[in-house]
Amino acid sequence: MQAKDSSPPDGGYGWVVVVSAFMVMGLTAAVLKTFGLFFVEIQQHFDELASTTSWITSVTIAIFHLGAPVASSLCVRYSHRAVVITGGLLAFSGMALGFFGLSMVWMYATTGFLQGLGISFSWTPAISIVSHYFSKKRALANAIASAGECAFAFTFGPFFQWLISQYGWKGALLIIGGIQLNICVCGILMRPLASSCLLEARQSRVGTPPDNGASRTDEDMSPITHKTFNWMLVRRPEFVLYAIFGILAAMSFFVPPLFLVPLSYSLGIDESWTASLLSILAMVDFTGRLLCGWYANLNITKTVHLLTMTITLISTSLMLLPLANNYLSLAIFTGFYGFFFGTTVAVHITVLADVVGMPDFDSALGLFMLIRSTGGFVGPPLAGLIVDMAGDYRAGFYMAGATLVLSAGFLVILDQFQQRKERGRQTKAEPKKSMLPYPSLHLLKLQNSRYREHDAVV
Repeated sequence: MQAKDSSPPDGGYGWVVVVSAFMVMGLTAAVLKTFGLFFVEIQQHFDELASTTSWITSVTIAIFHLGAPVASSLCVRYSHRAVVITGGLLAFSGMALGFFGLSMVWMYATTGFLQGLGISFSWTPAISIVSHYFSKKRALANAIASAGECAFAFTFGPFFQWLISQYGWKGALLIIGGIQLNICVCGILMRPLASSCLLEARQSRVGTPPDNGASRTDEDMSPITHKTFNWMLVRRPEFVLYAIFGILAAMSFFVPPLFLVPLSYSLGIDESWTASLLSILAMVDFTGRLLCGWYANLNITKTVHLLTMTITLISTSLMLLPLANNYLSLAIFTGFYGFFFGTTVAVHITVLADVVGMPDFDSALGLFMLIRSTGGFVGPPLAGLIVDMAGDYRAGFYMAGATLVLSAGFLVILDQFQQRKERGRQTKAEPKKSMLPYPSLHLLKLQNSRYREHDAVV
């Protein structure tokens, strides 16, 4: 196999994969985002408490994150295409079986567990295979793919509401499940790429660009694949630092959407205007992802530096958002938060690929999702506790902003660690290069002295 066939094509059929991933993001993450529209309907049907009904979404989110390492290991063992197709079938099964609505436990098992597993098995390999198909344009490709979540969330809200009004919540679940079968079609389009990590793995082994001459060995030209999930990534300091960043960031990211509507109500803003805040959030999020992906593709700024900057700007917008006292100011600060959130989502997967390298990216993505889930679970309850203690929804936004500032600190430490590691490699390489001429010079002098001794004897 030749290197040009195994290196990321950075275009061509890769854009078909990006469009497929765009669709998968919309049919998974966007469905999860808008599932709250079914909350009141399910609660009233089973006559249960809000806390009992909310466990459906909690189970979905938990399985989505916990299933990521399983999905990644299956991608390593089989293919991204096979796992995405499996995820589409699981997502459809969860919604279709939820149509029967036998009991609350039944809903936990179907629209909770099965749907969450389907989302995990679809989302994880879809975002992973995009990074395999792109190298120089990886940031832009990831941004376009992730933007599917925003685009679909913007339209799914009114569409799902119309489905519920026309067919009831059970009929709406069945129709949405049928729509999610399109995930399987997207999976079929995700053609496996022949060892996309070959070029990077060779460079990591020898530390030099690939040789195009006849010196290639059979080992160099053979596809490099990993048959096992690499759990040893947790021993790599750079991955640990990035995982800690992920935990702290996840603690903050789930808080603003949770308290934005209650904060607007506390300011006396009309309910119809409050709903528009979510639409604004989705639109600017979409714009932020595309613009940041385009900018990152220019390679003007190092991706980890760009991520640090966007995280700092998000924390600043969250600190300013509680200062809003009317709809206009709240909409402006919400727009700033949504835009910078979109820029962060657009680039953080690219940074993960840069940190661990493509040979271990599938394993790293699964582990990162698993570890990050702890922040998603802890963040909202912690923010709720702080809000209860302070008696003001603004406290939740301050908590989220402060946590993001702390997460940015770990990105700075990660960047310093990588720079020090790179300097260490250069320092080790320089003496070897500088010492090469000296043995040759020494041998030359030794030969000349022997010639002089021989001439003297003669």
